[in-house]
Amino acid sequence: MTLKVGDKAPDFTGLTDNGERINLSEKLKEGPVVLYFYPKDETPGCTAEACSFRDNWEDIRKLGATVLGVSSDSVESHKNFKSNRNLQFTLISDEKKEIRKAYGATATLIPPRVTFVIDKEGLIREVYNSQLNATHHVNVAVKSLKSL
Repeated sequence: MTLKVGDKAPDFTGLTDNGERINLSEKLKEGPVVLYFYPKDETPGCTAEACSFRDNWEDIRKLGATVLGVSSDSVESHKNFKSNRNLQFTLISDEKKEIRKAYGATATLIPPRVTFVIDKEGLIREVYNSQLNATHHVNVAVKSLKSL
């Protein structure tokens, strides 16, 4: 079951696209976090979604937020995807799908595309789940960040 608005965001530690450990609670000390789960690097929908976050990066940063993208791809795959698409934000490898499970962002066939906006206190302020409308995730996230 997916978490909902008002729930406490589960803390996690994962490996970034550069192989470093990252912890959600540490990132929240810097401000709100847009945590988005996507199915696979370099696929059309996931590329469009990542590029929409990239292209709206300045607006997101002005609102004090950090973007973290999560999929089950490897650190190496994330490193290549980030480089190929000139992404400014961090991608997290969740090969064991532990972060996905903690957030209820799981499915039988294709992993869902879900975006969570988490305030600096660690509360979920927005949940947007849409497999097909990949580029709308950033619009929902920016609107939510503006309301914090």
